Amino acid sequence: MDGVPFLTQDPIPVNGNFLYEFDALDAGTFWYHPHQRSSEQVGRGLYGPLIVEEVDPIRVDRDLTWMLDDWRMTRAGQLSDDFGNRHDAMHGGRIGNSVTIDGEIPERISVQSGERIRLRLINAANARIFGLDFGDFEPVVVALDGQPVTPHAPDGGVVVIGPAMRVDLAIEMTGKPGEAVTVTDVFYEGLEYRLVDLVYGPDRLRDSVPDWSMDLPPNPLAEPDMASAARHQIVFNGGMMGQMMMGGDMGSMMDQMREGNMWFINGEAATGHMMDPLLVLPQGTSHVFEMDNRTAWHHPIHFHGHSFRVIARNGQPTQYREWQDTVLMAPEERVEIAFVADNPGDWMFHCHILEHQAAGMMGVIRVDPGTTKT
Repeated sequence: MDGVPFLTQDPIPVNGNFLYEFDALDAGTFWYHPHQRSSEQVGRGLYGPLIVEEVDPIRVDRDLTWMLDDWRMTRAGQLSDDFGNRHDAMHGGRIGNSVTIDGEIPERISVQSGERIRLRLINAANARIFGLDFGDFEPVVVALDGQPVTPHAPDGGVVVIGPAMRVDLAIEMTGKPGEAVTVTDVFYEGLEYRLVDLVYGPDRLRDSVPDWSMDLPPNPLAEPDMASAARHQIVFNGGMMGQMMMGGDMGSMMDQMREGNMWFINGEAATGHMMDPLLVLPQGTSHVFEMDNRTAWHHPIHFHGHSFRVIARNGQPTQYREWQDTVLMAPEERVEIAFVADNPGDWMFHCHILEHQAAGMMGVIRVDPGTTKT
């Protein structure tokens, strides 16, 4: 059940209802939110976590979910209603000034010496990218976007999570009773802040770290056939300060900008809800998207209906070939993803900085069952 208005279903009307029915094939950490005026509706908090439990989960003492978000508050303590403004759209999106975990600003979260916690991080913010430094803790990444990954330490010790992304961590509480560790968000240079303190209670659960496996069972995802995979170039342009006119028709993009569009995929900005597909892929075939971010801004690129392997960054193979459904691209970065087009239908492909999506950085990928590979 996808919920994209006028593409996969009509919007749910005021005082209306709609029954969502689906098979939960993949275990993992997911979330749900509207795609109707999403920059405002998500920005006002209309979303929630969706946890699909494994038949055979990793063993932990506690399973916690942190729904991360930020809010743009006025001096009067009210949510600012300047949604969809042009400055946000042309730059990094709507960044708030107050950060919450599960809708609250917690001072401290209690932990117990000797326990292992599975911490599910979900970034529900419109645009904020989090880079969480867990101080003396050594978190281990065990899943990304709901899909198991080879357990590993985060790059540089910082857990980076862009909008819509999820990261599951296993964290051993190795401190002593009474100690405290500060979790800091260090993503934006010069704007670092304390997110929360993890405070050890007076009791010790056990004296040593448990020797339990961190390997999650795999989900039933089709492995792309790299030998036969079709390759497609996808270029992202637009915004302020980027290589705006490289990789597309300059005249066409200038015309589209005069119409209020600011971001482009292969030289085209999505307008309205009825969109011709960027690509039509035969069901069952393997594909590689060679994606090129020719802008000065980060973009978490999200693909509906599919998970994909992130196989290369800037021409270098990735270490873990991680399965994701949202990949964070840095400015000027090139990323290759590989997947099997095994889910028929019309699927959104867009930047999950919601102001970028609304200003043109989205398109449709059609998986055509009429040309199914035999």
